[in-house]
Amino acid sequence: MRRRNVALLLALLGMLVSACGGAAESGTTAKELSYTLSTGLVDGKMAFIGVGGDIDGTLNPTLRASVGDTVTVTLTSGEGAQHDIAFPDFGAASEPVSGQGNSTIVSFVVDKGGTFPYYCVVAGHRQAGMEGNFEVTGEPAAPAGAAPDAEPAAVAATAPSEPAVRPADAAAEAADIVRDPADLPAPLGEREPQTVRIDLETVEVDGQLAGGTTYTYWTFNRQVPGPFLRVKLGDTLEVHLKNSTSSTMTHSVDFHAVTGPGGGATMTQTPPGQETMFTAKAINPGLFVYHCATPMVADHIANGMYGLILVEPPEGLPPVDREFYVMQGELYTGGAFGEKGHQLPDVEKLLGEEAEYFVFNGAVGALTEQKPLNANVGETVRIYFGVGGPNFTSSFHVIGEIFDRVYDFASLTSEPLADVQTTMVPTGGATVVEFAVEVPGRYILVDHSLSRLERGLAGFLIVGGDEHASIFAGSPTSGSGH
Repeated sequence: MRRRNVALLLALLGMLVSACGGAAESGTTAKELSYTLSTGLVDGKMAFIGVGGDIDGTLNPTLRASVGDTVTVTLTSGEGAQHDIAFPDFGAASEPVSGQGNSTIVSFVVDKGGTFPYYCVVAGHRQAGMEGNFEVTGEPAAPAGAAPDAEPAAVAATAPSEPAVRPADAAAEAADIVRDPADLPAPLGEREPQTVRIDLETVEVDGQLAGGTTYTYWTFNRQVPGPFLRVKLGDTLEVHLKNSTSSTMTHSVDFHAVTGPGGGATMTQTPPGQETMFTAKAINPGLFVYHCATPMVADHIANGMYGLILVEPPEGLPPVDREFYVMQGELYTGGAFGEKGHQLPDVEKLLGEEAEYFVFNGAVGALTEQKPLNANVGETVRIYFGVGGPNFTSSFHVIGEIFDRVYDFASLTSEPLADVQTTMVPTGGATVVEFAVEVPGRYILVDHSLSRLERGLAGFLIVGGDEHASIFAGSPTSGSGH
């Protein structure tokens, strides 16, 4: 009897040891893994950069784990711009981080095997290069008869650090970002070439997009478009680009008037709170677009980062009575056209070329209710017109006027076209149109792709003075006639 009890005790002890051994083995299989990544711009592209261990210095390194592991990723802002990191197949995403040297952490348990992407969720950053692979070995151990795990919660296509819609009173406090079309420097006259200092500051501004609708614009000098720049052929441009300390993004500037890599963009990738500089000689006359060229470039342009620079030929342009500065652009918002509140950018609409808004000088009503063009009968008018885009060309037209001269594609050394009704301006391109105003009234600036009128694209030229019955006479009717 005693022998049987001892045997039973030994058997029970063996079972206990076996169970403990299994637990220990399981504990050694599941690991706690830590990775550290930094953010940066490399060869003009955004990237995650490995820090320490086997991934040190690797761009968008492949991260590895096994099923059951707990993975913790620390993301440090290497250049100060706003970023985050998401593992959407595991329902895991960090909080956004900005400010050079600051960090954010995401931690999750690996519950499936395979190869999965990780990426930055901030609008446009994945497309700009911030994506890597997460490789997982092993398969999850599911209890017999257990139902398959539910799919992990999807990580949103954007991860805003602010509400999608702000309180109604926030719209009233938003800034006026509209550039006055009469805000441009006077002709330079004849002079010798000189060095011209150009100061641009990139500032992210909550601005009025439409009545009751706001948007966070990315700007040059707080307005859309950026300042009109005027230099002479042969001048040396000394460009200083400062990125506001309040910015969440790296910004830059690419001048189509500059001959050299990136038009200056390779030298001006500027993190928040920093300043860059380059010099270049203006060797071609013309009217040229400038814009931000930080990845994803289309995103920066759509948010308002474009402007015009005029390189005057030595003799200048023929004198006129009025000069105006007008640029066309598009915005891609999460909400539909006219939806109230603060709108966030929608990258999928941008990539699909599904613009919600078409605007002159940044906003709906910019050149109608807010800052129309003004002239008087008998005056000559010159409009410097450009298309920031980033996607759509323009068929520029002034309803009720004919362009006496068009410097096609903004070529100032070619013979101008005469008596033109509508002129095509490509994305990233410009034109110069001139005409005399003989009849008073309100003239409408449009893109003759007229459905864009319904998306906010219109401007007014208000002409004052006396009637000129020999040119135009009649009684107004209810129709617009166009």
